[in-house]
Parts: sequence; structure tokens; C-alpha cells
Amino acid sequence: MSRFVVTGTDTDVGKTVFAAALAAHLGAHYWKPIQAGTGDGTDSARVAELSGWRAAVLPEAYVLKTPCSPHEAARIDGVMIAPDRLALPAEDGPLVVEGAGGVLVPITGDLLYADLFARWGLPVILVARTMLGTINHSLLSLEALRCRGVTVHSIAFVGEAEPASEEAVIRLGKVTHLGRLPRLDPLTPDTLAKAFAAHIRTDHL
Repeated sequence: MSRFVVTGTDTDVGKTVFAAALAAHLGAHYWKPIQAGTGDGTDSARVAELSGWRAAVLPEAYVLKTPCSPHEAARIDGVMIAPDRLALPAEDGPLVVEGAGGVLVPITGDLLYADLFARWGLPVILVARTMLGTINHSLLSLEALRCRGVTVHSIAFVGEAEPASEEAVIRLGKVTHLGRLPRLDPLTPDTLAKAFAAHIRTDHL
């Protein structure tokens, strides 16, 4: 059964777009447990649209208005995040769960996303930019996950091809290269599905 956590090396690396394509490909349920920031809509709504409505989007556990890390957004919004509300959904079948920002983003004062991933026990797909800095960010993210016992399934890059950087991450990080999703213009359900099929190693999913 294909059940994955999708996380990123940083914010705005393209993990929501990747998660939408992955959920559409698998015909999976999609869950974003905490949405922080609603000014531009929600990631759940974006995934529903970009998946061509092939992802079954589940409601968030928390929707916070302030666009910052969940622990601070919750404080500003006057919300108390209860970790027991962040248990994995009970739905059967494929599942794609999306984190927020990077792997060490705080959820509460003492709970990080990587800690939550460890509790869930699902394999993680790390999404990284191909831009300058990706080697450092990727290797640090892999190390943070593994030191908590999280199984890293693979890494997927987003952006223009940077073979030297990608090779360094794969070799030094000892991680499977799932592929590279190019930036798409226009970005539509159709262009995304075609790019995912052409550039991502779907036989590894």
C-alpha cells in the first residue's frame, strides 16, 4: 500500500505541487494536518484542483490564519494544538500526508514535524529545490529525519536540472533519486500529470 509523508527542505520548495501530482497518480487520500496561513487559500484546495479532483482531500485538523510556523500561528490565533488530534486518518488505501515548511518546523513548543513523522511511522519523500544551497539543506534534512528513526523513501527535486548538485545529495545522503519535477508554465492538472509521469520514477511508488 502506498502511504507517504511529503515534506520539504524549506518552505515554498514545491512540495504541495509534488504532493498533488503524487496523490493524483496514486488515487490517494490527501491530508494536510495543519494549515498555517489562509490569505492565498489552502494547500488542500490547491491539491484538489491540481490533482484534477483525483485526490480525495481530507479536512485539516487545524486551519490557522497566520502565515508562519504552526506553533507561533497557533499562539497568535489563540489556538491550542493538541498532538492527539494529529493521528493519521483511518481511511484505507493510498495516503499522502503533507507537512509544513521544513522537517524541523515546530508544531507546538516541544514537538517538531520530524518528531510527528517518527510517531506516524510512514516513509518520507523529501522534496528539495535544485537551486544553490540544496546540498546543505537536503543533507541536513536527511540527517534530522534519520536521527529520529524516520524511514526516508526517496528525494524528489523541483526546478531546472542541476546534475552535479543532485548527484552529490544522492551520493552523500545515500538516498534514492525519485526524479526531478520541472517548474511548469502553465501549471494545470494536465501539465502536472504529464510532467510527473515523464520525470518521476513511478515504478518506485
